[in-house]
Amino acid sequence: MTDSALPQFPPGFLFGAATAAYQIEGAVQEGGRGPSIWDTYSRVPGKVARGESGDVACDHYHRYEEDVALLRELGVDTYRFSIAWPRVLPDGTGEINPEGLAFYDRLVDALHKAGIEPVATLYHWDLPQTLEDRGGWRVRSTAHHFAAYARVVADHLGDRVKRWITLNEPHCTAFVGHAVGRHAPGTREGTPALAVAQHLLLAHGLAAVELRASAAAHGREAEVGITLNPDRLLPATDSPEDAAAVDRAETLHNRVWLDPLLRGAYPDNEEATWGPMADGSYREPGDLSVIAQPLDFLGLNFYRPIQLRDAPLPEESARTAVDIGVAEVPIEGVRHTTMGWPVVPSSFTDLLVDLHRRYPELPPIHITENGSAEPDEPGPDGVVHDADRIDYLHDHLHALSDAIAAGVDVRGYFVWSLLDNFEWAYGYERRFGIISVDYDKLTRTPKDSYHWYRELLRSHRERRDANG
Repeated sequence: MTDSALPQFPPGFLFGAATAAYQIEGAVQEGGRGPSIWDTYSRVPGKVARGESGDVACDHYHRYEEDVALLRELGVDTYRFSIAWPRVLPDGTGEINPEGLAFYDRLVDALHKAGIEPVATLYHWDLPQTLEDRGGWRVRSTAHHFAAYARVVADHLGDRVKRWITLNEPHCTAFVGHAVGRHAPGTREGTPALAVAQHLLLAHGLAAVELRASAAAHGREAEVGITLNPDRLLPATDSPEDAAAVDRAETLHNRVWLDPLLRGAYPDNEEATWGPMADGSYREPGDLSVIAQPLDFLGLNFYRPIQLRDAPLPEESARTAVDIGVAEVPIEGVRHTTMGWPVVPSSFTDLLVDLHRRYPELPPIHITENGSAEPDEPGPDGVVHDADRIDYLHDHLHALSDAIAAGVDVRGYFVWSLLDNFEWAYGYERRFGIISVDYDKLTRTPKDSYHWYRELLRSHRERRDANG
Protein backbone atom coordinates (compact mmCIF):
# COMPACT_ATOMS: atom_id res chain seq x y z
CA MET A 1 0.00 0.00 0.00
CA THR A 2 1.40 3.38 -0.99
CA ASP A 3 0.34 5.17 2.21
CA SER A 4 -2.15 4.84 5.02
CA ALA A 5 -4.35 7.81 4.08
CA LEU A 6 -7.71 7.25 2.49
CA PRO A 7 -7.96 8.72 -1.01
CA GLN A 8 -10.07 11.90 -1.25
CA PHE A 9 -12.56 12.93 -3.91
CA PRO A 10 -14.61 16.01 -4.80
CA PRO A 11 -17.69 16.62 -2.58
CA GLY A 12 -20.18 15.62 -5.29
CA PHE A 13 -18.40 12.38 -6.15
CA LEU A 14 -20.66 9.29 -5.96
CA PHE A 15 -19.63 5.93 -4.54
CA GLY A 16 -21.42 2.69 -5.25
CA ALA A 17 -21.23 -1.05 -5.80
CA ALA A 18 -22.08 -3.12 -8.86
CA THR A 19 -23.49 -6.52 -9.79
CA ALA A 20 -24.98 -8.25 -12.85
CA ALA A 21 -28.22 -10.20 -13.18
CA TYR A 22 -27.00 -13.60 -14.39
CA GLN A 23 -24.14 -13.56 -11.91
CA ILE A 24 -26.31 -13.12 -8.79
CA GLU A 25 -30.05 -13.52 -9.41
CA GLY A 26 -30.51 -17.26 -9.86
CA ALA A 27 -34.17 -18.32 -10.21
CA VAL A 28 -33.59 -18.91 -13.91
CA GLN A 29 -36.81 -20.90 -14.27
CA GLU A 30 -38.95 -18.80 -11.95
CA GLY A 31 -41.21 -15.81 -12.44
CA GLY A 32 -41.75 -16.43 -16.14
CA ARG A 33 -38.10 -15.86 -17.11
CA GLY A 34 -37.05 -17.29 -20.47
CA PRO A 35 -33.68 -18.95 -21.16
CA SER A 36 -30.64 -16.86 -22.03
CA ILE A 37 -27.53 -17.72 -24.00
CA TRP A 38 -25.69 -18.20 -20.70
CA ASP A 39 -28.20 -20.83 -19.58
CA THR A 40 -27.45 -22.66 -22.81
CA TYR A 41 -23.68 -22.11 -22.81
CA SER A 42 -23.19 -23.22 -19.21
CA ARG A 43 -24.76 -26.58 -20.08
CA VAL A 44 -22.25 -27.36 -22.81
CA PRO A 45 -19.69 -29.76 -21.29
CA GLY A 46 -16.34 -28.13 -20.69
CA LYS A 47 -17.43 -24.54 -21.23
CA VAL A 48 -17.75 -23.53 -17.56
CA ALA A 49 -15.48 -24.75 -14.77
CA ARG A 50 -16.89 -27.80 -13.00
CA GLY A 51 -20.07 -27.58 -15.09
CA GLU A 52 -21.40 -24.73 -12.92
CA SER A 53 -24.09 -22.27 -13.95
CA GLY A 54 -26.08 -19.28 -12.75
CA ASP A 55 -29.14 -21.40 -11.96
CA VAL A 56 -28.97 -20.43 -8.27
CA ALA A 57 -25.96 -18.08 -8.13
CA CYS A 58 -26.42 -15.90 -5.01
CA ASP A 59 -30.22 -16.34 -5.05
CA HIS A 60 -30.54 -12.56 -5.16
CA TYR A 61 -34.00 -12.98 -6.73
CA HIS A 62 -35.25 -14.19 -3.35
CA ARG A 63 -32.72 -12.44 -1.10
CA TYR A 64 -32.60 -8.96 -2.61
CA GLU A 65 -33.88 -7.36 0.61
CA GLU A 66 -30.91 -8.75 2.53
CA ASP A 67 -28.56 -7.47 -0.17
CA VAL A 68 -30.12 -4.00 -0.15
CA ALA A 69 -29.73 -3.94 3.64
CA LEU A 70 -26.02 -4.70 3.19
CA LEU A 71 -25.78 -1.87 0.67
CA ARG A 72 -27.47 0.50 3.12
CA GLU A 73 -25.08 -0.54 5.89
CA LEU A 74 -22.18 -0.05 3.50
CA GLY A 75 -23.28 3.54 2.96
CA VAL A 76 -23.23 3.70 -0.85
CA ASP A 77 -24.80 6.58 -2.74
CA THR A 78 -25.76 4.41 -5.67
CA TYR A 79 -26.07 0.80 -6.83
CA ARG A 80 -25.50 -0.49 -10.34
CA PHE A 81 -27.45 -3.63 -11.23
CA SER A 82 -28.49 -5.16 -14.53
CA ILE A 83 -31.92 -6.11 -15.78
CA ALA A 84 -32.24 -9.56 -17.31
CA TRP A 85 -33.74 -9.13 -20.77
CA PRO A 86 -35.24 -12.69 -20.73
CA ARG A 87 -36.91 -11.96 -17.39
CA VAL A 88 -38.79 -9.02 -18.92
CA LEU A 89 -39.32 -10.39 -22.44
CA PRO A 90 -38.83 -14.18 -22.27
CA ASP A 91 -38.48 -14.47 -26.05
CA GLY A 92 -36.60 -11.20 -26.42
CA THR A 93 -39.57 -9.60 -28.14
CA GLY A 94 -43.35 -9.89 -28.08
CA GLU A 95 -45.25 -10.55 -24.88
CA ILE A 96 -44.08 -8.72 -21.75
CA ASN A 97 -43.66 -10.76 -18.57
CA PRO A 98 -45.29 -8.80 -15.71
CA GLU A 99 -43.66 -11.00 -13.06
CA GLY A 100 -40.25 -10.04 -14.36
CA LEU A 101 -41.00 -6.34 -14.20
CA ALA A 102 -42.49 -6.82 -10.73
CA PHE A 103 -39.17 -8.17 -9.44
CA TYR A 104 -37.36 -5.04 -10.58
CA ASP A 105 -40.17 -2.94 -9.09
CA ARG A 106 -39.45 -4.53 -5.73
CA LEU A 107 -35.70 -4.09 -6.07
CA VAL A 108 -35.88 -0.44 -7.16
CA ASP A 109 -38.42 0.41 -4.47
CA ALA A 110 -36.21 -1.21 -1.81
CA LEU A 111 -33.22 0.81 -3.02
CA HIS A 112 -35.16 4.07 -2.83
CA LYS A 113 -36.41 3.19 0.64
CA ALA A 114 -32.76 2.69 1.65
CA GLY A 115 -31.78 6.06 0.19
CA ILE A 116 -29.76 4.51 -2.64
CA GLU A 117 -29.91 5.73 -6.24
CA PRO A 118 -30.49 2.85 -8.71
CA VAL A 119 -28.43 2.70 -11.89
CA ALA A 120 -29.80 0.15 -14.34
CA THR A 121 -27.79 -1.66 -17.01
CA LEU A 122 -30.04 -3.01 -19.74
CA TYR A 123 -27.66 -5.64 -21.12
CA HIS A 124 -24.98 -7.54 -19.22
CA TRP A 125 -24.51 -10.43 -21.67
CA ASP A 126 -27.74 -12.43 -21.10
CA LEU A 127 -29.29 -12.38 -24.60
CA PRO A 128 -32.59 -14.29 -24.78
CA GLN A 129 -31.88 -17.65 -26.37
CA THR A 130 -34.81 -17.25 -28.77
CA LEU A 131 -33.05 -14.28 -30.37
CA GLU A 132 -29.75 -16.18 -30.55
CA ASP A 133 -31.61 -18.92 -32.41
CA ARG A 134 -32.61 -16.26 -34.96
CA GLY A 135 -29.03 -15.09 -35.47
CA GLY A 136 -28.41 -13.18 -32.26
CA TRP A 137 -26.24 -10.07 -32.42
CA ARG A 138 -24.99 -11.09 -35.87
CA VAL A 139 -28.27 -9.84 -37.38
CA ARG A 140 -29.48 -6.25 -37.45
CA SER A 141 -32.97 -7.05 -36.18
CA THR A 142 -31.59 -7.84 -32.70
CA ALA A 143 -30.56 -4.18 -32.31
CA HIS A 144 -34.15 -3.12 -32.98
CA HIS A 145 -35.51 -5.72 -30.56
CA PHE A 146 -33.12 -4.36 -27.93
CA ALA A 147 -34.42 -0.83 -28.46
CA ALA A 148 -38.00 -2.06 -28.02
CA TYR A 149 -36.99 -3.83 -24.81
CA ALA A 150 -35.32 -0.63 -23.57
CA ARG A 151 -38.56 1.27 -24.13
CA VAL A 152 -40.58 -1.32 -22.19
CA VAL A 153 -38.26 -1.08 -19.20
CA ALA A 154 -37.98 2.72 -19.33
CA ASP A 155 -41.74 3.19 -19.54
CA HIS A 156 -42.16 0.98 -16.48
CA LEU A 157 -39.22 1.96 -14.26
CA GLY A 158 -38.37 5.44 -15.53
CA ASP A 159 -40.31 7.13 -12.73
CA ARG A 160 -37.74 5.70 -10.29
CA VAL A 161 -34.62 5.08 -12.40
CA LYS A 162 -32.96 8.14 -13.89
CA ARG A 163 -29.53 6.82 -14.91
CA TRP A 164 -29.38 4.13 -17.60
CA ILE A 165 -26.50 2.11 -19.04
CA THR A 166 -27.40 0.51 -22.36
CA LEU A 167 -24.67 -2.13 -22.71
CA ASN A 168 -21.94 -3.55 -20.52
CA GLU A 169 -18.58 -4.23 -22.17
CA PRO A 170 -19.69 -4.85 -25.76
CA HIS A 171 -16.07 -5.87 -26.44
CA CYS A 172 -16.67 -9.05 -24.45
CA THR A 173 -19.94 -9.81 -26.23
CA ALA A 174 -18.50 -9.29 -29.69
CA PHE A 175 -15.00 -10.70 -29.33
CA VAL A 176 -14.80 -12.90 -26.22
CA GLY A 177 -18.19 -14.42 -27.06
CA HIS A 178 -18.02 -14.57 -30.85
CA ALA A 179 -14.29 -14.79 -31.65
CA VAL A 180 -12.46 -16.25 -28.64
CA GLY A 181 -15.39 -18.51 -27.74
CA ARG A 182 -14.80 -18.21 -23.99
CA HIS A 183 -18.16 -16.51 -23.33
CA ALA A 184 -21.63 -17.26 -24.62
CA PRO A 185 -22.52 -18.06 -27.33
CA GLY A 186 -19.04 -19.59 -27.53
CA THR A 187 -18.21 -19.28 -31.21
CA ARG A 188 -15.01 -18.45 -33.12
CA GLU A 189 -15.89 -16.10 -35.95
CA GLY A 190 -14.33 -13.46 -38.17
CA THR A 191 -16.58 -11.07 -40.10
CA PRO A 192 -19.68 -12.17 -38.11
CA ALA A 193 -17.96 -11.01 -34.89
CA LEU A 194 -17.36 -7.61 -36.49
CA ALA A 195 -21.03 -7.54 -37.46
CA VAL A 196 -21.83 -8.22 -33.81
CA ALA A 197 -19.77 -5.17 -32.81
CA GLN A 198 -21.62 -3.00 -35.32
CA HIS A 199 -25.04 -4.22 -34.22
CA LEU A 200 -24.20 -3.68 -30.55
CA LEU A 201 -23.25 -0.09 -31.31
CA LEU A 202 -26.44 0.34 -33.30
CA ALA A 203 -28.44 -1.19 -30.44
CA HIS A 204 -26.94 1.33 -28.04
CA GLY A 205 -27.89 4.26 -30.28
CA LEU A 206 -31.41 3.02 -30.91
CA ALA A 207 -31.94 2.32 -27.20
CA ALA A 208 -30.63 5.78 -26.25
CA VAL A 209 -33.28 7.30 -28.51
CA GLU A 210 -35.99 5.19 -26.87
CA LEU A 211 -34.84 5.92 -23.32
CA ARG A 212 -34.97 9.65 -23.96
CA ALA A 213 -38.27 9.40 -25.82
CA SER A 214 -39.80 7.55 -22.87
CA ALA A 215 -38.54 10.19 -20.45
CA ALA A 216 -39.93 13.01 -22.62
CA ALA A 217 -43.30 11.29 -23.01
CA HIS A 218 -43.67 10.93 -19.24
CA GLY A 219 -42.16 14.28 -18.25
CA ARG A 220 -39.17 12.60 -16.58
CA GLU A 221 -35.41 13.02 -16.56
CA ALA A 222 -33.08 10.41 -18.01
CA GLU A 223 -29.29 10.17 -18.19
CA VAL A 224 -28.03 7.72 -20.78
CA GLY A 225 -24.60 6.14 -21.03
CA ILE A 226 -22.79 2.98 -22.07
CA THR A 227 -20.13 0.99 -20.21
CA LEU A 228 -16.92 0.09 -22.05
CA ASN A 229 -13.80 -1.70 -20.86
CA PRO A 230 -10.99 0.14 -22.64
CA ASP A 231 -7.58 -1.38 -22.06
CA ARG A 232 -4.27 0.25 -21.25
CA LEU A 233 -2.11 -1.41 -23.91
CA LEU A 234 1.67 -1.44 -23.61
CA PRO A 235 4.31 -2.57 -26.15
CA ALA A 236 6.62 -5.32 -24.91
CA THR A 237 9.64 -3.62 -26.53
CA ASP A 238 10.51 -0.37 -28.29
CA SER A 239 10.49 -2.06 -31.68
CA PRO A 240 8.38 -0.64 -34.54
CA GLU A 241 6.75 -4.07 -34.88
CA ASP A 242 5.49 -4.04 -31.30
CA ALA A 243 4.32 -0.44 -31.67
CA ALA A 244 2.31 -1.48 -34.74
CA ALA A 245 0.89 -4.43 -32.81
CA VAL A 246 -0.33 -2.10 -30.07
CA ASP A 247 -1.86 0.16 -32.72
CA ARG A 248 -3.86 -2.75 -34.11
CA ALA A 249 -4.88 -3.78 -30.61
CA GLU A 250 -6.04 -0.23 -29.88
CA THR A 251 -8.55 -0.67 -32.68
CA LEU A 252 -9.73 -4.09 -31.49
CA HIS A 253 -9.97 -3.16 -27.81
CA ASN A 254 -10.74 0.56 -27.78
CA ARG A 255 -11.21 2.50 -30.98
CA VAL A 256 -13.84 0.19 -32.50
CA TRP A 257 -16.15 1.51 -29.75
CA LEU A 258 -14.86 4.96 -28.86
CA ASP A 259 -14.48 6.39 -32.36
CA PRO A 260 -18.08 5.71 -33.50
CA LEU A 261 -19.60 6.66 -30.14
CA LEU A 262 -17.66 9.88 -29.57
CA ARG A 263 -16.63 10.98 -33.06
CA GLY A 264 -19.28 9.46 -35.29
CA ALA A 265 -16.52 7.77 -37.32
CA TYR A 266 -15.05 4.33 -37.77
CA PRO A 267 -11.35 3.77 -36.93
CA ASP A 268 -9.07 4.70 -39.80
CA ASN A 269 -6.87 1.60 -39.45
CA GLU A 270 -9.54 -1.12 -39.63
CA GLU A 271 -8.08 -2.64 -42.80
CA ALA A 272 -4.62 -2.83 -41.22
CA THR A 273 -6.18 -4.52 -38.21
CA TRP A 274 -8.60 -6.99 -39.80
CA GLY A 275 -7.78 -7.15 -43.48
CA PRO A 276 -10.58 -8.57 -45.69
CA MET A 277 -12.83 -9.15 -42.66
CA ALA A 278 -13.34 -5.39 -42.33
CA ASP A 279 -15.42 -5.17 -45.50
CA GLY A 280 -18.20 -3.11 -43.91
CA SER A 281 -20.90 -5.38 -45.31
CA TYR A 282 -22.69 -5.24 -41.96
CA ARG A 283 -23.04 -1.43 -42.06
CA GLU A 284 -25.76 0.70 -43.58
CA PRO A 285 -25.90 4.41 -44.43
CA GLY A 286 -27.00 6.41 -41.42
CA ASP A 287 -25.72 3.94 -38.83
CA LEU A 288 -23.12 6.35 -37.47
CA SER A 289 -25.64 9.10 -36.85
CA VAL A 290 -27.68 6.65 -34.78
CA ILE A 291 -24.67 5.29 -32.91
CA ALA A 292 -23.25 8.71 -32.01
CA GLN A 293 -26.15 9.76 -29.81
CA PRO A 294 -25.07 12.30 -27.18
CA LEU A 295 -23.83 10.56 -24.03
CA ASP A 296 -24.68 11.99 -20.61
CA PHE A 297 -21.83 9.92 -19.19
CA LEU A 298 -19.44 7.15 -20.17
CA GLY A 299 -19.05 4.12 -17.93
CA LEU A 300 -15.56 2.63 -17.78
CA ASN A 301 -14.53 -0.72 -16.30
CA PHE A 302 -10.87 -1.19 -15.44
CA TYR A 303 -8.87 -4.01 -13.90
CA ARG A 304 -5.34 -4.27 -15.35
CA PRO A 305 -3.01 -3.24 -18.20
CA ILE A 306 -2.06 -5.57 -21.07
CA GLN A 307 1.43 -5.89 -22.55
CA LEU A 308 1.67 -6.97 -26.20
CA ARG A 309 4.15 -7.97 -28.88
CA ASP A 310 3.92 -8.55 -32.59
CA ALA A 311 3.04 -12.14 -33.54
CA PRO A 312 2.38 -14.18 -36.70
CA LEU A 313 -1.15 -14.46 -38.03
CA PRO A 314 -2.81 -17.88 -38.31
CA GLU A 315 -3.84 -19.31 -41.65
CA GLU A 316 -6.58 -17.24 -43.28
CA SER A 317 -9.09 -20.07 -43.01
CA ALA A 318 -8.57 -20.26 -39.22
CA ARG A 319 -8.45 -16.51 -38.54
CA THR A 320 -11.00 -14.91 -36.24
CA ALA A 321 -11.69 -11.27 -35.39
CA VAL A 322 -9.21 -11.37 -32.48
CA ASP A 323 -6.37 -12.74 -34.64
CA ILE A 324 -4.69 -9.45 -35.49
CA GLY A 325 -1.03 -10.42 -35.16
CA VAL A 326 -0.49 -9.69 -31.47
CA ALA A 327 0.39 -11.82 -28.46
CA GLU A 328 0.11 -10.98 -24.78
CA VAL A 329 3.36 -10.85 -22.80
CA PRO A 330 3.25 -11.23 -18.99
CA ILE A 331 4.13 -8.16 -16.94
CA GLU A 332 6.85 -9.24 -14.53
CA GLY A 333 7.74 -7.91 -11.11
CA VAL A 334 4.22 -7.08 -9.94
CA ARG A 335 1.59 -8.92 -7.97
CA HIS A 336 -1.08 -10.82 -9.91
CA THR A 337 -4.65 -11.50 -8.80
CA THR A 338 -6.25 -14.96 -8.99
CA MET A 339 -7.42 -14.00 -12.48
CA GLY A 340 -3.73 -13.83 -13.41
CA TRP A 341 -4.07 -10.07 -13.95
CA PRO A 342 -1.13 -7.78 -13.11
CA VAL A 343 -1.73 -5.13 -10.46
CA VAL A 344 -0.40 -1.83 -11.81
CA PRO A 345 -2.46 1.03 -10.34
CA SER A 346 -0.57 3.73 -12.24
CA SER A 347 -1.91 2.25 -15.48
CA PHE A 348 -5.39 3.29 -14.33
CA THR A 349 -4.26 6.93 -14.17
CA ASP A 350 -2.45 6.59 -17.48
CA LEU A 351 -5.48 5.14 -19.26
CA LEU A 352 -7.82 7.89 -18.05
CA VAL A 353 -5.39 10.70 -18.81
CA ASP A 354 -4.69 9.23 -22.25
CA LEU A 355 -8.40 8.95 -23.09
CA HIS A 356 -8.88 12.53 -21.90
CA ARG A 357 -6.07 13.64 -24.22
CA ARG A 358 -7.18 11.60 -27.23
CA TYR A 359 -10.89 12.33 -27.00
CA PRO A 360 -11.80 15.94 -26.22
CA GLU A 361 -15.38 14.76 -26.81
CA LEU A 362 -15.36 12.61 -23.65
CA PRO A 363 -18.47 13.13 -21.51
CA PRO A 364 -18.26 12.83 -17.71
CA ILE A 365 -16.96 9.40 -16.67
CA HIS A 366 -18.25 6.96 -14.08
CA ILE A 367 -15.99 4.05 -13.15
CA THR A 368 -18.65 1.36 -13.33
CA GLU A 369 -16.40 -1.56 -12.31
CA ASN A 370 -13.06 -1.89 -10.53
CA GLY A 371 -11.90 -4.57 -8.14
CA SER A 372 -9.87 -7.75 -7.79
CA ALA A 373 -10.31 -11.49 -7.45
CA GLU A 374 -8.32 -12.87 -4.51
CA PRO A 375 -7.89 -16.28 -2.79
CA ASP A 376 -10.31 -15.25 -0.01
CA GLU A 377 -9.94 -18.07 2.48
CA PRO A 378 -11.96 -17.35 5.66
CA GLY A 379 -9.95 -17.04 8.86
CA PRO A 380 -10.68 -18.98 12.08
CA ASP A 381 -13.34 -16.37 12.87
CA GLY A 382 -15.17 -17.15 9.61
CA VAL A 383 -14.31 -13.76 8.11
CA VAL A 384 -12.24 -13.19 4.96
CA HIS A 385 -9.31 -10.94 5.86
CA ASP A 386 -8.57 -9.76 2.32
CA ALA A 387 -5.64 -7.39 2.76
CA ASP A 388 -4.63 -7.79 -0.90
CA ARG A 389 -8.04 -6.59 -2.09
CA ILE A 390 -7.91 -3.63 0.28
CA ASP A 391 -4.48 -2.72 -1.09
CA TYR A 392 -5.81 -3.05 -4.65
CA LEU A 393 -8.79 -0.79 -3.97
CA HIS A 394 -6.75 1.72 -1.97
CA ASP A 395 -4.09 2.07 -4.66
CA HIS A 396 -6.52 2.18 -7.59
CA LEU A 397 -8.65 4.81 -5.88
CA HIS A 398 -5.52 6.87 -5.31
CA ALA A 399 -4.72 6.40 -9.01
CA LEU A 400 -8.23 7.55 -9.87
CA SER A 401 -7.81 10.60 -7.64
CA ASP A 402 -4.58 11.38 -9.51
CA ALA A 403 -6.44 11.26 -12.84
CA ILE A 404 -9.07 13.67 -11.51
CA ALA A 405 -6.30 16.00 -10.34
CA ALA A 406 -4.89 15.84 -13.89
CA GLY A 407 -8.17 17.16 -15.28
CA VAL A 408 -10.17 14.01 -16.10
CA ASP A 409 -13.87 14.53 -15.34
CA VAL A 410 -14.76 11.46 -13.25
CA ARG A 411 -18.01 11.70 -11.27
CA GLY A 412 -18.39 8.29 -9.60
CA TYR A 413 -16.95 4.89 -8.73
CA PHE A 414 -18.59 1.47 -8.36
CA VAL A 415 -16.63 -1.30 -6.70
CA TRP A 416 -16.83 -4.71 -8.40
CA SER A 417 -18.41 -6.48 -6.85
CA LEU A 418 -20.84 -6.29 -3.98
CA LEU A 419 -21.05 -10.10 -3.76
CA ASP A 420 -18.97 -13.09 -4.70
CA ASN A 421 -20.83 -14.46 -7.71
CA PHE A 422 -20.88 -16.63 -10.81
CA GLU A 423 -17.75 -15.52 -12.62
CA TRP A 424 -18.77 -16.62 -16.12
CA ALA A 425 -16.53 -19.37 -17.55
CA TYR A 426 -14.68 -19.63 -14.22
CA GLY A 427 -17.84 -20.63 -12.40
CA TYR A 428 -17.63 -19.94 -8.68
CA GLU A 429 -13.89 -20.37 -8.16
CA ARG A 430 -12.95 -16.69 -8.69
CA ARG A 431 -14.20 -14.29 -6.03
CA PHE A 432 -14.47 -10.53 -6.60
CA GLY A 433 -16.95 -9.63 -3.85
CA ILE A 434 -16.44 -7.41 -0.84
CA ILE A 435 -19.07 -9.71 0.71
CA SER A 436 -18.35 -13.43 0.91
CA VAL A 437 -21.10 -15.80 -0.22
CA ASP A 438 -21.34 -19.38 1.05
CA TYR A 439 -22.73 -21.03 -2.07
CA ASP A 440 -24.15 -23.98 -0.11
CA LYS A 441 -25.96 -22.01 2.59
CA LEU A 442 -26.23 -18.77 0.56
CA THR A 443 -25.23 -16.77 3.62
CA ARG A 444 -23.48 -13.41 3.21
CA THR A 445 -20.51 -12.37 5.35
CA PRO A 446 -18.83 -8.97 4.85
CA LYS A 447 -15.08 -9.19 4.26
CA ASP A 448 -12.51 -6.80 5.67
CA SER A 449 -12.68 -4.93 2.35
CA TYR A 450 -16.38 -4.22 2.95
CA HIS A 451 -15.51 -2.53 6.25
CA TRP A 452 -12.60 -0.66 4.64
CA TYR A 453 -14.84 0.61 1.83
CA ARG A 454 -17.52 1.58 4.36
CA GLU A 455 -14.96 3.66 6.25
CA LEU A 456 -13.89 5.34 3.02
CA LEU A 457 -17.51 6.23 2.24
CA ARG A 458 -18.11 7.48 5.78
CA SER A 459 -15.04 9.72 5.57
CA HIS A 460 -16.18 11.03 2.16
CA ARG A 461 -19.66 11.84 3.50
CA GLU A 462 -18.21 13.71 6.46
CA ARG A 463 -16.05 15.85 4.17
CA ARG A 464 -19.01 16.41 1.85
CA ASP A 465 -21.25 17.48 4.74
CA ALA A 466 -18.53 19.76 6.12
CA ASN A 467 -18.38 21.50 2.73
CA GLY A 468 -22.11 22.07 2.73
